[in-house]
Amino acid sequence: MSSIGSILDTRSSEPVIHQVKPDQTVREALELMKQRDIGCVLVMENDNLLGILSERDYARKMILTGKASHNTPVSEIMTADVVSTSRANNVDECMDLMSRCDFRHLPVVENGQVLGMVSIRDLVASVIREQKDTIEHLQHYISS
Repeated sequence: MSSIGSILDTRSSEPVIHQVKPDQTVREALELMKQRDIGCVLVMENDNLLGILSERDYARKMILTGKASHNTPVSEIMTADVVSTSRANNVDECMDLMSRCDFRHLPVVENGQVLGMVSIRDLVASVIREQKDTIEHLQHYISS
């Protein structure tokens, strides 16, 4: 089973960490999500991970409560209790964690430094790649 580190390593050499500051407005965070076509952003201050803001946070904590995104700070609706993983964890462990906790994005953190983020889509793609490799190996074994 692949490690989370191997997923990060397949990406570009410089990790892209989409982030906002806690005092930015929810609208600014949503604009960044729209611009980058992503479902969440990390809330960071001076390289410290303070929280995560997802589309689900917006729907449940803004729309349903009638708050306005143009004057509500991200810190007011972000999920502050961030669950993260490390490069060494494997895909199965992370899929299990994401299923149990009911979220779709998982920051990768080591020694207090954010290295990136994986989504459930990244994990499913990794599993599919591994299954294809296994099938090809078995087909080669059978035919030889």
